[in-house]
Amino acid sequence: MKSLSFGNRTYIMGILNITPDSFSGDGLLNQTDLLQAARRQALDFIAAGADILDIGGESTRPGAQPVSTEEEMSRVLPVIEMLAALEADVILSVDTYKSEVAEAALRAGADWINDVWALRADPLMAEVAARHHATLILMHNRSKPSNAQLEERLGGRYVGIEYQNLIEDICNELLESVRLAQLAGVPTDRIILDPGIGFGKTVDQNLEILRRLDEFKKLGFPLLLGVSRKSFIGYTLNLPPDQRLEGTLAACVIGIQRGADILRVHDVEAVTRAARMTDAILR
Repeated sequence: MKSLSFGNRTYIMGILNITPDSFSGDGLLNQTDLLQAARRQALDFIAAGADILDIGGESTRPGAQPVSTEEEMSRVLPVIEMLAALEADVILSVDTYKSEVAEAALRAGADWINDVWALRADPLMAEVAARHHATLILMHNRSKPSNAQLEERLGGRYVGIEYQNLIEDICNELLESVRLAQLAGVPTDRIILDPGIGFGKTVDQNLEILRRLDEFKKLGFPLLLGVSRKSFIGYTLNLPPDQRLEGTLAACVIGIQRGADILRVHDVEAVTRAARMTDAILR
């Protein structure tokens, strides 16, 4: 498995959406030959500079319908098995909040777990990560369907989300998830934090998180940033998901400047180039 040395450069996580309803329009489940399409996209991402591939079988966009454990596994496991067989120099991450899916994915060849509910949806997730010695990404999330607002052209966003102190509240909730992970036996050096841009935050709150991202570095963990094509960019620029590349690049560059270690993105080639240039200037 590829070894990462945080602080030396920015790492790129390419998104493989094994769904029919991704907000970004890149869901692979509608492809005639899913495995071939996933293989082609993965190899393109690796060639373009991806260090990690994040494979997810359930859309987390505002307003998305949940899928069953069985359905999610039927989507992601064949893809993970196929990618693991390639023996490429890339880390495989499973994007799930269900411990049963994570367990099966790790057995199929995944290396990391990307939990968008930071152990709050399934408390058994930490035990699975500890048992398999898997790196665990803990993402902050306050998403509620009642706060989701959908607009046909720009997609979903969250409104009316209140925090007493935005950054402090997110930090405290992430540290509680860290405590749960450590109690289950996950080593500190296998925990990565994600402030959860777009998950239960308004457009302005997302912009503030990005502006103050360096404050999360004080928690002492590597930081993953997921801004790619998200609605806070769309609502800021009044652009649909397929026209958000420049906004994504701007947010990624600011993220690197503020301390992001990993960028989770759809546009791997463009972001890799921007990240390498930013690293050359800053690092």
